[in-house]
Amino acid sequence: MSSLLMERLHFVKGLDPVADAFAGTVSSDVINMEAWNRCLFVVFAGVGVTGTSTFTVEACDDVTPTTTSAVAYQSRMILTGDTEGAITARAAAGFIPTAGSSKIILYEVEADALLASGYGFVRL
Repeated sequence: MSSLLMERLHFVKGLDPVADAFAGTVSSDVINMEAWNRCLFVVFAGVGVTGTSTFTVEACDDVTPTTTSAVAYQSRMILTGDTEGAITARAAAGFIPTAGSSKIILYEVEADALLASGYGFVRL
């Protein structure tokens, strides 16, 4: 196997970057965690993002999903350039980032966090 990072990771498109991407209740695609130990969701808030949404990570029973269960996860914000904020543990209830433009928010969940629900899929 190559040492290229893009060959060691599996990328999946979750949400399209549209102006109202976080309006209302919006969910990413459902990811099958069968072959993975963790999932990292990368959210880029571009220009004109003024509202806020509660971000939760949900364990899912299938790709539909028919049943979900919110789980605890970790997050990190990058507000300027390459200055990374602290990694913060988040409860299953979710996290509401501050409104604003030009930031990256990382949401990471380990497969072990899904075990309590018995589900093998995840979404943001």
